[in-house]
Amino acid sequence: MNTAQHSLRALVDKWLAPTAATPAHVTRFSRMSSNHRRFVSVETTRRTGTTIFFFRHDDGWCVFPPSTQGPTIGGSARTPAG
Repeated sequence: MNTAQHSLRALVDKWLAPTAATPAHVTRFSRMSSNHRRFVSVETTRRTGTTIFFFRHDDGWCVFPPSTQGPTIGGSARTPAG
């Protein structure tokens, strides 16, 4: 994934389309307790009061949180017959 296409500014422009009349504001930023990844809450001043959370991934910002589960190996817990 190209990080330049997933900058926070580019995603805010894409999802909220702020203008001089309806600017977007960061209302909250912090880290998630589960994996300490950063997130930002951005809000517009439109009548609807749209708020979107953006989450930091290894390759840029996204509108969905990063996976908290890593790779796993499947197996069976069956006991041998006999």
